[in-house]
Amino acid sequence: MKKNFLLYCSLLCLLLLQRISFAQEVQAYALIDTSKIRIGEQAKIDLFINYKGDKKTLKIKWPAIGDSIASKVEVVNVSQIDTTIPDKNDPKNIQQHQTIYVTSFDSGMWAIPSFDFIVNDDTARPVSTQTLSLEVMTIPTDTSEVSIKDIKPVFDEPSDWKEYLPYIYWGAAILAALALLYYIIYRVSKSRKQKPVEEIRKPRIPPHITALQNLEKIREAKLWQEGKTKEYYTAVTDVLRVYIEGRYDVMAMELTSEEIMQVMKSQVIDSVSKDRLQQILRLADMVKFAKALPIDVENEMTLNNAFEFVKGTLREEITPENSQFNTTQP
Repeated sequence: MKKNFLLYCSLLCLLLLQRISFAQEVQAYALIDTSKIRIGEQAKIDLFINYKGDKKTLKIKWPAIGDSIASKVEVVNVSQIDTTIPDKNDPKNIQQHQTIYVTSFDSGMWAIPSFDFIVNDDTARPVSTQTLSLEVMTIPTDTSEVSIKDIKPVFDEPSDWKEYLPYIYWGAAILAALALLYYIIYRVSKSRKQKPVEEIRKPRIPPHITALQNLEKIREAKLWQEGKTKEYYTAVTDVLRVYIEGRYDVMAMELTSEEIMQVMKSQVIDSVSKDRLQQILRLADMVKFAKALPIDVENEMTLNNAFEFVKGTLREEITPENSQFNTTQP
């Protein structure tokens, strides 16, 4: 029994010595720059931890700082952790530092708990700082004057006419510049001799010349040969509608094929030209609305009839443009 008691005491002393040695090796403390602030002001807390030895062999876990460190003390900002050697003559003495800015919006005396550092994952023996206190005070109310006073009137500031001199000078300078510019423009415009602008009248191209040229373009495009039958008949009928509007003053672009034929009955047109126009319009309606597919002979005949209709109904006008077409009125 006596030997067991001595062994137990030896182990207890050894553990106590290790704890004291560990505590001397790692030390943590906290400093606050002020113990009293007004509501909304900020205080600065500096956390320090000092230890000896190679920092690579010592693992230190800093306390996690959230949005608050007490029930009424809020965290505004947290700096990065910096590591320094305070004494260059003792490079084994290492110090780490972090700054925490706090504030509070409730008056009172608030206790800031200690900050725990975990060394080498030993959660049973954290290294802790001392606790801090922070007193938050309200702004005192001036009770010496309790009566409500009226708003002070606006002060009258005496005016001096010299204050307006810069505006007068600038206004006069601008007016002088405008007057000079007007005089220069007037003199330049007066010195120039205005030549009368002669109106250039563009000769009017007869409607049959335009129609024959457009029909020739349709022939060269070879639309129906490329399978564009609907586009081919639409182009031919549009040319004829424009020609009828220019030749007979009829709004043919807004009329149906039947309405155009009714209008053309009152015009002085030979029966052959009427038959040609009717053939073109009816076959075009079949292609555009009934999806008919004319044979090649009908396609060629449609374009030929369009040429002949224009040539057979044109009003002869001697112009340089119509000399290239055979436009003799039958």
